[in-house]
Amino acid sequence: MLQKLTIENYVLIHKLEVDFQHGFSVITGETGSGKSILLGALGLILGQRADTSVLLVKSKKCVVEGSFFIKGYQLEPFFQERELDYDDTLILRREINPAGKSRAFINDSPVTISSLKELADKLVNIHSQHSVITLNEADFQLAVLDNYAGIQHSLQKYRTGYRLLLGLRKQKEEVVSKILKTKADSDYYHFLADELSKADLKPDELAVSEERLQILTHAEEIKTTLFHTIQSISNGEANVLALLSDAITTLSTISKYQPQLHHFVERLKVNSIDIKDISSELAALEDHVEIDQGEVENLTLRLNLLYRLLQKHQKTTVEELINLKQELENKLSEADNLETQLDYYTCEIQKLESSLLDQAKAISGSRTHVIPRFNEEITRLLVLLGMNQAQFKIELNTGNSLTHYGLDTVKFLFSANKGMELDEVSRIASGGELSRLMLGVKSMISQKNLLPTIFFDEIDNGVSGEIAGKVGTILKQMGERMQVIAITHLPQIAVKGDSHYFVYKNENQDITSTYIKRLSMDERIGEIAKMLSNNRVTPIAIENAKELFKN
Repeated sequence: MLQKLTIENYVLIHKLEVDFQHGFSVITGETGSGKSILLGALGLILGQRADTSVLLVKSKKCVVEGSFFIKGYQLEPFFQERELDYDDTLILRREINPAGKSRAFINDSPVTISSLKELADKLVNIHSQHSVITLNEADFQLAVLDNYAGIQHSLQKYRTGYRLLLGLRKQKEEVVSKILKTKADSDYYHFLADELSKADLKPDELAVSEERLQILTHAEEIKTTLFHTIQSISNGEANVLALLSDAITTLSTISKYQPQLHHFVERLKVNSIDIKDISSELAALEDHVEIDQGEVENLTLRLNLLYRLLQKHQKTTVEELINLKQELENKLSEADNLETQLDYYTCEIQKLESSLLDQAKAISGSRTHVIPRFNEEITRLLVLLGMNQAQFKIELNTGNSLTHYGLDTVKFLFSANKGMELDEVSRIASGGELSRLMLGVKSMISQKNLLPTIFFDEIDNGVSGEIAGKVGTILKQMGERMQVIAITHLPQIAVKGDSHYFVYKNENQDITSTYIKRLSMDERIGEIAKMLSNNRVTPIAIENAKELFKN
C-alpha cells in the first residue's frame, strides 16, 4: 500500500508531504484546487512521461517520492532479476531536472523508467475517465476474466512457453530461408567443388611443373651442352684435368729449387680434385636428362588446367584454389547441417505446441468455469448501482490457433434496459454506464487481493443521489480488502471514507500553492456540509452532514 507521498517543485506544489492510511480514503476540494495535480505527481513515480513544464521553479528540479509497504505481494523475484535490494518498505523516486532530464530510482538505486513502470504497475492502479475506455478493449476484458479466475500462474507459465514457441518459429523460418538460398546455389557449388576435387591439386605443383616442363622442353640442348662440357673437362684429348696434371708435375720438379712453389702445387692439386668432382656430377646429371615427349604433353595439359582454374576463380596460387575447394565443401556441409537444424526445430515446435495446447485448453476450462459466477456477480453489482434492468454476459469463443492469450477471445455483452438485446459494451454502453460497469469490475478484481492500491479519479462521474451512496458503499467494501483512494465531488461518497483528505490552494505574495491535509471528524462534517450546500455552511447543512455520517 501507499504509505507516504512527498512532492517538491511540481506545478503548484512547493513542497507537500502526505501520509495515506489503510482502507478507503477520499480526497475532496474545490474545482481547480489541485486534486488532479496530486494525481499527476503520483503518476511520475508510476512511470508516466514528464518534461520541464511540470517545474514550478524552473531553475530547480522536481522530486516526487512514494513510500510503499509491499510485504506479501510476491515481488521479490522482480528485485532478484534486476539485482536490486528488497525490503518490505519500498521507496520509488522520480526526478526531473531543469534541463528536462528524468531519473528514476527504486530504493535509491537508479533504474530505467520502464523498470519503474513495470514495478509500479504491480503496486497502484489509477482508475480515471480514460481508463474506463479500456473496458471496451478485448485484451482488457480477457485480463479481467483471468484475474477473477485466479489463473495468473498458469498464464505466466503458458506465456513463457508461448514466447519460446515464437522464438523457435522465427529460428525455423530463418533456417528455411537459408535452405532455400542454399538450394539455389547448391548445384553450382557442387559443380565447382567436384571440378576442384577432380583436379587433385597439390600445394607446390605449379612451380614444380613449370620447372619440369622447362627442363623437358630444352632436354636435347641441355644434354648436348653437358656432353661437350664434360669432354672439355675430363674426356677430350686436350682436357682441363690433363693440362692440370701436367702443370702439377712440371712445378713439382722445380719446387726443390724454389720451396715456395710447393704452395702452388698444393693449390693446383685441390683445384684438380674439385674439377674432377664437377665433371662427375655433370656426367650424372647428363645421364638423368631424358627426352620424353609424352611427359611434355602431360605437363602441358596439367599446367593448362591449373592456369584455367586460376583464371576462372581469379586466384594467383594453387594454395588459394585448395582453400576455395574447402570453402565450397564447408558450404555444402552447412546445407546438410541446415536440414538437420530444420528437423530439430520442427520436432521441438511440435512438442512445444502440443504442451501449450494442453495448457491453453486447461486455461479455457478455468475461464469457462468462472463465467457464470462472474456474470451473476457483475449483474448484482449493476443492480446495486441503480441499473435494475441491466444484463451482463461474457461470450467466450475458443479457437484452434495458439495466441498470447491461449485459444480464447472474449466479448463483454451488455444491456442496460429491459427488452434491449445484449450487445458489445463498446457499442451500447453510455459513459455513465461504462463507469459503473468498470467500478463493478474493479470491485470484483479487488476480491482477489491482486493489487495493493487502487486510485479512483472522478468515479462519481454520471452518478448522484442514492446511487452515489451505493458507489461509496462498494468503494468502502473494496477498502476492506485493499487500499482504495478516491477523488470525489459527492458527499454521499466522501462520508464513506475511513480517512478524508482535503486539497486546497493558498495565495501568498502573488504565488499560488497547493496543499493537502487530513481532516479530523469535526473538519469532515464541515467539509461535507459545504459539499451539501454549495460551499455555504448552514446549521441545516451541518445536521444533514451528521445524518449522512450516521447512515
